[in-house]
Amino acid sequence: MPPSTAFRPETTHLALGDAFYDVVKPADFPKTILRYRNDAQAGRVGLRDLSDAEWVAHFARFEPLPGSLPEPLALRYHGHQFRSYNPDLGDGRGFLFAQMRDDRGRLLDLGTKGSGQTPWSRRGDGRLTLKGGVREVLATAMLEALGVDTSKSFSLIETGEQLYRGDEPSPTRSSVLVRLSHSHIRIGSFQRLLALNDAEGLGRLLAHAVTHYAPEARRDDPAEEATAFLESVMRKTAATAARWVAAGFVHGVLNTDNINVTGESFDYGPYRFLPVYDPGFTAAYFDQTGLYAFGRQADTIAWNCARLAETLLLVAPVEPLQERLEHYPDFFWPAMREALSARLGLAPISDAEADALSKALFQFLKESAIPFEAAMFDLYGGPARLWKALAGERASFYTHPSFEPVKAMLEFRKPGPRANLAHPYFQRANPHTLLYPDIEALWEPIAARDDWSIFYAKLTEIETMREAYALAA
Repeated sequence: MPPSTAFRPETTHLALGDAFYDVVKPADFPKTILRYRNDAQAGRVGLRDLSDAEWVAHFARFEPLPGSLPEPLALRYHGHQFRSYNPDLGDGRGFLFAQMRDDRGRLLDLGTKGSGQTPWSRRGDGRLTLKGGVREVLATAMLEALGVDTSKSFSLIETGEQLYRGDEPSPTRSSVLVRLSHSHIRIGSFQRLLALNDAEGLGRLLAHAVTHYAPEARRDDPAEEATAFLESVMRKTAATAARWVAAGFVHGVLNTDNINVTGESFDYGPYRFLPVYDPGFTAAYFDQTGLYAFGRQADTIAWNCARLAETLLLVAPVEPLQERLEHYPDFFWPAMREALSARLGLAPISDAEADALSKALFQFLKESAIPFEAAMFDLYGGPARLWKALAGERASFYTHPSFEPVKAMLEFRKPGPRANLAHPYFQRANPHTLLYPDIEALWEPIAARDDWSIFYAKLTEIETMREAYALAA
């Protein structure tokens, strides 16, 4: 029987054929301790009525959901990793577990992380540390609260194994994560077909992606459709890059296999949120050159889109693809204006005013070294809260000369239509944050005493932010 009448299963990925995936078996875990279930998102796909036992059966033992995929699929893809091409990627510790429609009719995937070895594991154990799972749950919740189009952490289950890692104290606890995403088709999925010189396969993948994820790109002419699809991916990924900037977020590993063609941000490893504004701030300790630093993320997305364009040369001429690539700034900067305006809770202003405000604000953030999230919090809503900030505990930051242009542009602005300034969150003295010390502080009692109270309290705080900002879709 289906979990509920609201559950609408799908199996659309099977239509691509077995050249695009490998059927795999999940790991058999010694324990299954439910640590997190996302009932809000489960409600949107008809799975909220599952008991905890049923939840564990589906999302730790991976018993198929009725009517959806009968077996897990490890997806095949290639990718550029730190701009070096790697043909030996693919789902190495995860798989596509199920597909379904949500309450808006969107096709969604349930994919895993830490679910065991696959043909693409490359000598890895196919597992996920519990701390890694905790970090991703927090990342997706925070990004959603701050208006970033992100995958949703759907389930986290501790699995009872002891893992060894070179970048954290070992042995360490293990987990399996399930994420809800709007597709797992990556730029790297297309790159694999270019490497194989498989024009027929690429055409099939393109048609599938347009039908299910970019219907706005539908054209009668295949070459025109490929060009329109490239533009769709550029627009969506540029918007995501802009929202990362407005959120003060550093993804950390923007390889082409980590870029979804829907623009949805996903697969978070060593991410960070900015303590203070710093274009050179880098999240991943192994990013020695700062390739994926905060200030380089938009350029990286543009570079990755160029790699997608290369794959489409199998089905389209170079000139229209090149012409579209040249328009990336035309997609990014309007998205940046919109994202920053939303983060500051302002009514719409002209492009020229928005650009002037953006320039002045980031100059102030850089020169004053005010905590990034605190500034966004203090200035939210324009003049309605500006004077409170000038008299608050961070008042000394606002005496910096670089704040004067910002003040001049904000003091006569109106709050935006979604700015709920009466929300209790905006009566606080300080914003909620998800900085590195915050994560370490909540992980310590989990590791030492199996005390999850601070973790759950942090999720409650983030939910309060989400309600206050009302930026999430």
